[in-house]
Amino acid sequence: MATVTELKCAVRDTLESRGVLGQLKARIRAEVFNALDVEEHREPRPPLSHQNLLINELIREYLDFNKYRYSASVLTAESGQPEVPLDRQFLANELKVTEDASSKSVPLLYGLVSHFLNSSDGRVPLRGAAAGSSAAGPDV
Repeated sequence: MATVTELKCAVRDTLESRGVLGQLKARIRAEVFNALDVEEHREPRPPLSHQNLLINELIREYLDFNKYRYSASVLTAESGQPEVPLDRQFLANELKVTEDASSKSVPLLYGLVSHFLNSSDGRVPLRGAAAGSSAAGPDV
């Protein structure tokens, strides 16, 4: 008969090999965060700026695309991002991004990074407001 330790190891190995263990750990982290967020009477979050809303949505789209579901749920809960994702076309319009058929199959963040990696001089000019230091982020 297998010992308790052997049984634990077998279960852990099986869950790990099936890719479930990482998902369970991420889910537990997300639930712990939600429980702490609800139970603690923390300072209210600063208002979600328009710029942070767009940045968070780019990150959420990337996380969802890569099946990082629990990371996306923690981002949504922690940032105060609306539960319903922004419409992709709205996001593209706000960022003044034009897409072709192939770019629509990947998150907008991939296209933005690709654009800057392939730009002629490799430099990205930043405006002072884009590097703002406020916790809520600058409103551009």
